[in-house]
Amino acid sequence: MDVANVNAEHVNELLQAQAHVWNHIFNFMNSMSLKCAIDLGIPDIIQNHGKPMTVTDLVAALPINATKACSIYRLMRILVHSGFFAQQKLGENPQEEGYVLTNASRLLLKGDPLSVRPLLKAILDPVVIKPWHFLGTWFQNDDPTPFVTAHGRSFWDYGAHVDPNFGHSFKEAMASDARLVTNVLIHECKEAFKGLNSLVDVGGGTGTVAKGIADAFPQLECTAFDLPHVVAGLQGSGNLKYVGGDMFEAVPAADAVLLKWILHDWNDEECVKILKRCKGAISNRDKVGVKVIIIEMILMDQKQKVNDQESIETQLFFDMEMMVVATGRERNQEEWAKLFFAAGFTDYKITHKLGLRSLIEVYP
Repeated sequence: MDVANVNAEHVNELLQAQAHVWNHIFNFMNSMSLKCAIDLGIPDIIQNHGKPMTVTDLVAALPINATKACSIYRLMRILVHSGFFAQQKLGENPQEEGYVLTNASRLLLKGDPLSVRPLLKAILDPVVIKPWHFLGTWFQNDDPTPFVTAHGRSFWDYGAHVDPNFGHSFKEAMASDARLVTNVLIHECKEAFKGLNSLVDVGGGTGTVAKGIADAFPQLECTAFDLPHVVAGLQGSGNLKYVGGDMFEAVPAADAVLLKWILHDWNDEECVKILKRCKGAISNRDKVGVKVIIIEMILMDQKQKVNDQESIETQLFFDMEMMVVATGRERNQEEWAKLFFAAGFTDYKITHKLGLRSLIEVYP
């Protein structure tokens, strides 16, 4: 295209397209700037200050080299733009402003039991970032995932055998998410547990979800079920116990089987196998109300006019992450239904009360 001969309207379109490309080229800087703020402890420093914090006070409180002090304003500027901090006026001087937390940055406080900072640190770990550089190569080879292309083994094998510290970091990330979603689950979806006497949390890790449910519903016998090396040494108490095993082989019998953020890690064939094992765990029960409880995303229909474009983008981000690190995917309602019926279930019910994820009750 000869720009010199393009009219003003086309030049404007060209420049807008260039700006769009630039924005996506540099989009990773939002994530890395946020990670920097966490590494420096900025949310906790502002929280502990107790009032809007000037950039001067923030610099004085940060563990940084004195020559970098002038750059903190620039870091905070992009984080304010991203909605992680806000600025408020101090006193009557309109020129004096201080930083305050937003709802988003409150979820990044170190001491908050609902903090999502472990997830941030796990997803932005170089181990997880590296496979993205191999995405194009992966499309041209026969490796199961870009993670395998980058590291020579699966995500699960890497965390368990190559880098236990990374494996621990990922477990912490899942536990932090579990605390948040369980808190919402037991308050907003308590009807899902009505009439149940036993529940097994498949892939339950160290038992964060199972313990939360057990504490909230004392009449419910809860089991955290995961691979033997995951639950080794963990001691149950009261109405909570730990059982080791392989969900692809068998699932302990219960009135209900819970799968939180498990199925999106696996391809359709693997999911059907897991679901059949779960159905087997409840199918021998004559009790009314037995079911499989699933917590997963249901992809929004991009063809429909959805006002929340940011939520759609976040779901698509998760889908790409599943493609890069695992063999799984995020699914829309029709794709979920296909899996349920292929596994022999007869009906399902969806409750949209978990933000970007949903509660799906699947009946044998």
